[in-house]
This record gives sequence, structure tokens and C-alpha cells, in this order.
Amino acid sequence: MDPIMVTVFIIILFIVLVCIFLSIVPLGLWISALASGVHVSIASLVGMKIRRVQPKRLVAPMIKAVKAGLKVTINNLETHYLAGGNVDRVINALIAAQRANLEMPFEKACAIDLAGRDVLEAVQMSVTPKVIETPVVAAIAKDGIELRAKARVTVRTNIDRLVGGAGEETVIARVGEGIVTTVGSAETHKQVLENPDLISRTVLAKGLDAGTAYEILSIDIADVDVGRNIGAQLMMDQAEADRRIAQAKAEERRAMAVAHEQEMKASVQEMRAKVVEAEAEVPRAMAAALRDGKLGVLDYYQMQNTIADTTMRDSIAKASQPQVNAAPEKK
Repeated sequence: MDPIMVTVFIIILFIVLVCIFLSIVPLGLWISALASGVHVSIASLVGMKIRRVQPKRLVAPMIKAVKAGLKVTINNLETHYLAGGNVDRVINALIAAQRANLEMPFEKACAIDLAGRDVLEAVQMSVTPKVIETPVVAAIAKDGIELRAKARVTVRTNIDRLVGGAGEETVIARVGEGIVTTVGSAETHKQVLENPDLISRTVLAKGLDAGTAYEILSIDIADVDVGRNIGAQLMMDQAEADRRIAQAKAEERRAMAVAHEQEMKASVQEMRAKVVEAEAEVPRAMAAALRDGKLGVLDYYQMQNTIADTTMRDSIAKASQPQVNAAPEKK
């Protein structure tokens, strides 16, 4: 074989082996770590590759931790990374806590991060309190006037209760509940308008931050507006409801009266029908009496004369009665 070809083949083979070696071993990252004072063996970096861990995700935070003087190991960072945590954010939080003289162990920072909270933001809120603005809360005083209040709550993170503590929504809900309770216990709405700090003092005295991940520093009432007259509106609604009930009862009584009147008319018509039917039986009875000889012709005429005389006497009696509604005679 030609020596030149052998030399070329060896060179190509060497280049291929070097490329394979560099793809497996992050030599540049190892040199950077060594230059920064972080002692990470090449075997550890290769092991990270095998465990499908990106070495850069661990070596870069490790360099920051060593430069900041934190006592952490590469194994601790790899464990947190494999657990699904954000290593870079945890190291940044530890550095911020160290600069602010806050006690923050590495295990607690990892627990906060794995709990789904932003550990760096928690440390920053411990140093710089956060202002939470509540939505407009409507409450009604004892005199029936509605007040609309908006509060600004200044809180800072409580590191010890950050894992398992309630969040920001709970703080806002509790503050709103305190505002409603304070306004509702006031005798008049003017009392609240004159002393808005009454709400702040009452709400702070309730200890609303218990069981939450925050510590309430102050509650400031930003705005108080007068709303509707709920008491008058309720009275108007009650009066309208009473009117409708009375109207319904009156309509019911009217319907019962109409039904009774219809029933009486039906009864009168039924009685008239019975009278007509009875009157129709009289000629038949008289004819039967005449036919059977129980009534004579003279008796029949005498009865007719008696009836006519009675009718005449009734007419004379009605004519002789004074007219009550007649107009008085003119003199």
C-alpha cells in the first residue's frame, strides 16, 4: 500500500476519533470550570451525558455558586435538575439571599422551587415588599348605603411558610372580607367616610396573613366611593312585592265574587224555570179537576173573580203609595 495513502487514512481516522471524543466529552466546558476553580472531572461530565443531563445547565450555575462562596456540590445540582427543578434560578436565589443576609439553605430553596413557586421572586419580595391592589369591594353599612372601597396591601414573603402557604389570591379575598365586615358593622356610612383608617386598623387586627406565604405590613385604603342606597331600594322592592300580593288577593276576591254572582244567577234561573214549570202544571191540574168532577164551573169562575179582585186591590195599593223620589210641589 502506498505510504501516502496510509498517512492520509491515519490522519482522517485521528480526526474522526477526536470529533467523537469532543462530542462525548465537553472538553471546553471542563476547561472553563477548571479555570473558574470548579473541580469537575471529565468522568462526571461524561456521566452527565450518559444520564441525558446537559452539563452546561449544571456547570454554569456551579461556577456562579463557587464564585459567590456557596457551599453546594455538583451532585446536589444534578439531583435537583433530575427532579425537574430550575438549577439556575435556585442558585440566583441563594446568591440574592446571601447578599441580603437572609438565611436560605439549599434544601429549602430546592423545596420552594419544586413546589412551583418562583424562589428568586420570593427572595426579592422578602427584601423589597410588594404592593397588591385589591379590586373594588362593595359593602353596605347599617343605614343601607353602599360603599365601594379599594385597598392597597403591602406584603413581603414569609420564607418559612412559602411551602404549603396560601397564595396572593387568599390574601386579597381575606382583605375583601375584612372590608365588608368593617363597613357592615358601621352604624352609618358617614362614619366610614370620616375615618377610612378604621378599615385598615380593623383588618390588620384580624391577622389575615395567618397560614399564607406572605406577611402583611400595611393596608391602605386607596379610594372609598358612595354607591347606591340599598336600604331604600330594598324597601321599594318590598313595597312593590306587597302591592303585587295585595293586588293578587284583590283579584282573587273579585274572581270569587264574580263566581258567586254567576252561581246566584244560575240559581235564580233554575228557580224561575221551576216556577214556570209549576205554573204550566196549574192548567193541567184544573183541567183534570174539572174532568174528574172535583171542581165545578161555578167554583172555577169564583176563583177567577177572586184572582181578579186581588189583582185590582194590589194595583190600587201600589197607586196609593207616596212617591218617595217625586219632586216637591212648587208654591
